[in-house]
Amino acid sequence: MLEELRIRNFAIIDALELTFSPGFNVITGETGAGKSIMIDALELLLGGKADNAFVRAGSDKSVVEGVFALNDLTRMSVSTLLKREELPEDENPSFITLAREVRENGRSTARINGVTVNIDVLRELGETLVDVHGQSEHLSLLKPGHHIDLLDRYADLMEMRAAMGTLVDRVYNVRHEISRLLEDEAALKRRAERLRTEVEEIEATKLQPGEDDELRAERTRLANSEQLATLLSDAVMLLGGDDSTGRELNAVDQLMRVTVLLGKLSNIDSALKESFDLADTISQQAQELMIALQDYGQSVEYNPERLNEVEERLEVINRLRKRYGPSLEDVIAHAEKARVELESIENSDERLEELRAQEDKLLHYIGEMGSRISQVRQTFGERLSKGVITELDDLRMQHTQFEVAITYENDKNGCFVGDQRLAFNEMGIDHVEFMMSANPGEPLRPLVKVASGGETARIMLALKRVLSQADHTPTLIFDEIDQGIGGRVGGVVGEKLWSLSLNHQVLVITHLAQLAGYADQHFKVLKDVNAKRATTKVVTLEAEERVTELAEMLGATGDSGSQTARDILNEANEKKHSGAPPKKKPSQKQLL
Repeated sequence: MLEELRIRNFAIIDALELTFSPGFNVITGETGAGKSIMIDALELLLGGKADNAFVRAGSDKSVVEGVFALNDLTRMSVSTLLKREELPEDENPSFITLAREVRENGRSTARINGVTVNIDVLRELGETLVDVHGQSEHLSLLKPGHHIDLLDRYADLMEMRAAMGTLVDRVYNVRHEISRLLEDEAALKRRAERLRTEVEEIEATKLQPGEDDELRAERTRLANSEQLATLLSDAVMLLGGDDSTGRELNAVDQLMRVTVLLGKLSNIDSALKESFDLADTISQQAQELMIALQDYGQSVEYNPERLNEVEERLEVINRLRKRYGPSLEDVIAHAEKARVELESIENSDERLEELRAQEDKLLHYIGEMGSRISQVRQTFGERLSKGVITELDDLRMQHTQFEVAITYENDKNGCFVGDQRLAFNEMGIDHVEFMMSANPGEPLRPLVKVASGGETARIMLALKRVLSQADHTPTLIFDEIDQGIGGRVGGVVGEKLWSLSLNHQVLVITHLAQLAGYADQHFKVLKDVNAKRATTKVVTLEAEERVTELAEMLGATGDSGSQTARDILNEANEKKHSGAPPKKKPSQKQLL
């Protein structure tokens, strides 16, 4: 509910701060005092269109702020929206603060709990918190897309609708996969042929990870085989070659002689023992090195044919690397990925058949559930229509006809309902729209095309009365609800509006004393002209002040006027206290 409203520098409002009751709030005052301006400010706060005409002359900006107390259901919806938009909750999560500024240049700023937000987010949140019924476009019941939600809440169908939504999501997913498989059969065939060629080309080479590195090393050895043989021969000769040619002793023999000498010396002086051990180790390693070089030399061969084979293999690998690489491992991975995709394409006919069977089964399930939901809607739609007509009759609209029109559309790709195939969505197979005829002999037409002005307000009131248990909007605001009706009907309207306040907070702007008599909280709007400038003020009326205001609204003066006003208040109090449960007023939260 709207707990506090603060308005600054808005049209003729200089500064205004109001605290509202959780029940039936009535706002009265002379024409031009600023009552409708307060509604304009509220609509701006809820995401309405900004206009620099709202900015009070001499001010740089208009500011409207509101604090809303949240019930359990509304708190869940608000919390979901705040989390989605990554917005902070209030210090007390049972409250939320909205704010809107409009500057002289027409630019506006919207805030939720002090954080700047997109205007669409503010509007979405506003529709959750408040429903304004008046001259503005903020009329939820005149939005055909909203009618099915109201009827389904009235019929307690929301759980079945959630189950329907799950089935519809599944069939949409199946259809998406079918569409992907069928989007271009020729392209898929071309793709399959290309993949098959790639797989065959790569697999024919029988590549091994790291093979290219090994081949490059072998190519280097083969290309330098003669030089390797010569150098190895020289190295072996130096290490352990035959000295019969008169050349100096080879390295191994010389190291052996050094070792023998150091052995004799170490026997004389043990301090040379480490030197002897080192020489012995070096001479043994030199022998091992010579043997290793001899073994390697035996493996070196001059083989032009093998060199050609290696070069050709490397050329093949390099070509594949350029096409599918850059590395050999990338080429092998590409072949595996292509093989998997090829298998998927080649098996697409089987998959397609499987998906179509799933789609058919889901469409039958959707048809069965949609048909059951539709039957419930028909039953409760008739009940809703009768209830609204009864309410309108009480409101002196005896000739008005109202009907909940439930229709469906054929669709060759739709769900199966008997011998028909019908269009469907996550809400079922029905299109729901409220229809009415305001005059005898006139055909039923969509509500949005028929209702207007004060008649609209009474229709809204009738619907709200019947749907009050199903409609969870916390705050309902009615402007010009009394347009075109007299005092006797005003009392009926007042009683019905007050009864709405048992489940909602209700704010009404009225000129009818009979309606205002039912108020739980009565505000009077005054226009004060000071220093040749008009300023709107609002005062809360109590006891005799209400009597005086109602008498003035009746145009009656003297004791008779005051008595008539008291009679109105007494009659309202009697009806309000004849079995109605008391309403508990929550604690107030000050605007920051």
